[in-house]
Order: sequence, then C-alpha cells, then structure tokens
Amino acid sequence: MTEPEGKVALAPNVEGALWMVASALGFTVMTTLIKYLGDDYPAALQTFYRQLAGFLVLLPVIIRLKGAAFATTRPGILLFRSSAGTLGMILSFYAFQKMPLADANALSFTRTLWLVPLAAIVVKETIGPMRIAAALAGFVGVLIMVRPGSAGGFAIGLPALAMLASSFLFAMTITGMKIMTRDHSPTVLLVWSATLGLVFGLPGALFVWRWPELPDLGLLALMGVMGTVTQACYIKGMSIGDAAAMAPIDYIRLVFTALAGFALFHEVPTVWTLAGAAVVVASTLLITFREQQLSRAAKAAMAEDL
Repeated sequence: MTEPEGKVALAPNVEGALWMVASALGFTVMTTLIKYLGDDYPAALQTFYRQLAGFLVLLPVIIRLKGAAFATTRPGILLFRSSAGTLGMILSFYAFQKMPLADANALSFTRTLWLVPLAAIVVKETIGPMRIAAALAGFVGVLIMVRPGSAGGFAIGLPALAMLASSFLFAMTITGMKIMTRDHSPTVLLVWSATLGLVFGLPGALFVWRWPELPDLGLLALMGVMGTVTQACYIKGMSIGDAAAMAPIDYIRLVFTALAGFALFHEVPTVWTLAGAAVVVASTLLITFREQQLSRAAKAAMAEDL
C-alpha cells in the first residue's frame, strides 16, 4: 500500500525519535511546572493532581470496559506497584522542587541502574559481568554528582536522597510490570495504576490541602496532563523505533531541563553534575544496548528452534 500523495513516509527510527523528542519536551514542561508551583503546592498535593489527571484520561476506557478493565488474578502485586509508584512520584516531585532541574533529572536516570540487581533478585534473570560492571560504574557517576561530604555545590542531602529513593521505587514498579505483563494486558495495568494512584495519593494531599486559585488550577491541570502525554509519547516512540536507537534520544531531557533551569530559574549545572551525568548516561546506555543484544539473540535462537 502506497503513501497518500504529498505525504512523506518516515523511517521507523526517525518517527520514533520524533516521539521521543516530544516526550522529552513534555517532561521538561511538567518538571518546570512542578518546580514553579512548588512554593505553594507541596509534592504530595501535586502528586494527587497528577494522578487525578491520569485517572480522568482513562475514565472513558473504564466506563467502556467496566469490570473487564480491572480483571486480575494478582491484586497484591498491583497494590504494591501502585503504592510504590505513588510514593516514588511524591519523592521525585519533592526533589524537582528543591534541586536544580538538571541535577534532579540526572539522578532520575538511575532507575535503569536499579533494574540490574532487581532483575537478578526478583525476576531471577541471569546477570552477566558486563551489566554488573555498567551498573557499578553508573553508581560511581552518582557519587560524582552528589559528592558525599563535599562542602559546596550539590552535595548529598534530602532532595538528592529523595530522588535516589524515587528511582529505586520506580525500578521496583517496572520490575513488577515485567511480571504482570505475562498475563495482564497493558490497559488493565494502566487502569489499576491510575485508579490506585489516585486513591493512594489522596491521604498525603489531605495533610497539605489547599484549594488552588483559578490560574494555579489551570497550571496544575496542565502539569498532570503533560505527565500523561509524556508517558504516551515515550511508549509510542519505543514501540515504533528500535529500543537501542531510542534510548540515547531520551537523554535529550538532560539538555532541555538544563536550558529550562537556566532560563527560568537561573540554575547553572556544576562541572560535577555534568561529569557524573555523563558516567550515568554512558552506563545506562551500555545496559540498554546489552539488553537489546540479548533480546535479539534470544529471538534468533527461538527462530532456529522453529
């Protein structure tokens, strides 16, 4: 089937890359709003609005599918995933509010490093020396950024610890998703995540509740919608393009958030942040490429057996 006249067909990796860039832009808008609204709306309250936006987006799907949208045989794992994800979101929002955007964003990429030990412990995957070495190198990059014991710059503190803990919790939710996707559809997982995320996000919001003024309500709604758009664009990009080719493009978030931090909040990344981020990016890319190679080898072996 030919393309309509006047329409240029894009290569899958090019189209995927455009979706990934859109995801990075959406992420930058979301985190900028998180920081801008942080003085008046604490992380727990912002998390509630983020979860509410995600739930409203999926509400038509829930109404259409009714009980099928919640069909599961393992509610315990779903409860754990949502509670860990909600707490991880609160911690990450707190870090984005209190740290320079570039620093917090760089630390957020450590979730890929946490997946290595979790894959070995929880999923029982065989972890080779290359993945172990890459993960260890990545955590060295974290130490370069946070520089425990340093007298100046962004030495380790509560916001940095919050982002590291958030990355670990998000890695746990990803590991749980790997288990659940064996017998659950993505729609069911999204519906459970959005619904339980809203429920778990409400108690923390009530402790710091305040009714937003109309302009702030619009910004909070935009922040929540951009979070959903960011996730949708990321999934779309990864599904269209080759994962190994898409992963490096995701790191353009570091550039976008650094520019937003400099232009809007007068934040200048330190040389330690840049050096540590480079090590983290290199190690996570190595892990991603290694995963891609193993996946291709496994598919080739299955094809030969058939």
